[in-house]
Amino acid sequence: MAQRNPSMFNRNRLKLGLFGPNCSSGEAATKVPERWVTSWENNIKLAQLADEVGIECMVPIGRWKGYGGETNFEGETWETITWAAGLLAHTKKISAFGTVHVPLFHPIVAAKQMVTADHMGQGRFGLNIVCGWNPDEFEMFGVERRDHELRYEYGQEWWDIVRKIWSGEGPFDYQGKYFKLKNVEGSPRPYGGQRPAMMNAGGSETGRQFAIRNADFHFDHFAVPEQGTEKIKETKRLARELGHEIAVFNAGYVVCRPTEKEAKDYEHYFIDENADWAAADHLMEMLVPNMHENFQGEVFSELRRRFVGGYGGLPIIGNPDQVAQMFKRIHDAGLDGIIISFVNYLDELPYFAQEVLPRLERMGIREPVR
Repeated sequence: MAQRNPSMFNRNRLKLGLFGPNCSSGEAATKVPERWVTSWENNIKLAQLADEVGIECMVPIGRWKGYGGETNFEGETWETITWAAGLLAHTKKISAFGTVHVPLFHPIVAAKQMVTADHMGQGRFGLNIVCGWNPDEFEMFGVERRDHELRYEYGQEWWDIVRKIWSGEGPFDYQGKYFKLKNVEGSPRPYGGQRPAMMNAGGSETGRQFAIRNADFHFDHFAVPEQGTEKIKETKRLARELGHEIAVFNAGYVVCRPTEKEAKDYEHYFIDENADWAAADHLMEMLVPNMHENFQGEVFSELRRRFVGGYGGLPIIGNPDQVAQMFKRIHDAGLDGIIISFVNYLDELPYFAQEVLPRLERMGIREPVR
């Protein structure tokens, strides 16, 4: 039987994904005119290019309304399961994930939607579970935003139901705290009879424990890669004690140019000279409440810049040698992969693929595309 999500379980020691191209401006809260336009045509071109150069996955942001500011950052978005289905129909090897806010999708409906996408991609669909955090969107839907701990209780029931549907164990009844279901069934099963790869980015300890119990991939956040080494080891050990393997990823934004000066000048241009600060501050306050009280001075300024550059992710800025060395640091710290963004994915990915990927191959952390 063919391996599920083969790109996600290949021999590359550092996996790479593209993060956020389903949203207008991608990850960069900037006003520069060349910022990402999330047209369907651009998304198809990007997915095919990423597939061709060996990028492992495309990961969307589940977004339902913008963050305001002058650009209404991420105000134009594609729904992520149908987005993934469309990309899978136009590619051959890459995995495309759907990012699902579990309070907004009934598990029976979601299970069917995801199986449909999975068969379109012959086993290359993946699921990114989000248990819910954005109060603006929840108010728009009229959905209760549960206390933090309860979100993961709800998420666990949701995921247990989806997995049981996918296992082919129907019809079954489910009596939980949040779901009370009768005679549940769902066919067909996922492609090849195995469930899609699942990722989760729970940042709290409760969220991390949810990922350790359930996920194949956990996104954690470290201000510098080396800060996470011991935590990464512990996450993997705890998952192994539960009988499965888990990979740990981080996120970052890339500016790669022929010279360090060109890269830093461009970073200064799109962040310091052209940030959509109102949108970035709105995002930042929702992701990290009471930021102004908890962070001061240069630490706050740097964190704020990172939210303009790419959702607070690692800045990976420099010439091809410097960018490749940063990826090696990420790998050496124990991370298994990183999802990245660019100000304009289609404009910048070709140079990254031409210059950085061969350097990573020579370092022994990636293999040539076959």
